[in-house]
Amino acid sequence: MAVRISRREAREHLVGLLYETEFRSDEEKEIIFETSSEMREIPKDNFIKKTYFEICEKREEIDALISKHSVGWKTERLTRVSRAILRLAVYELAFADDIPSRVSINEAVELTKKFDDEKAKAFINGILNSVKNDVGEKA
Repeated sequence: MAVRISRREAREHLVGLLYETEFRSDEEKEIIFETSSEMREIPKDNFIKKTYFEICEKREEIDALISKHSVGWKTERLTRVSRAILRLAVYELAFADDIPSRVSINEAVELTKKFDDEKAKAFINGILNSVKNDVGEKA
């Protein structure tokens, strides 16, 4: 049975799933999702499941947007945590019509404060504002 949790909590779980996927790139995404969800006791939330699989499916497009806007940095050079946060936020900016751009960017900055290096905050904010300008702002 699906459980409703806050979007902020869902995003935290998604960053963890995306981070873990970095280490298990040779495994099927369904297996990663199921085992990670069970081991981490991630609630059965429809937003988490749908978003995780859509990010995995659109990863090349998402990474291309990140690379395009991270001047002087290749996606592979970013820390795994930064990459996970950026993939989630860029997915929201480019593909999720129901989330305002300012919310996606703010949530990414908050996730960065919680999980990444202090210096990453400005970098991630800059990339996301550039992506927002490229794909168009959502109110």
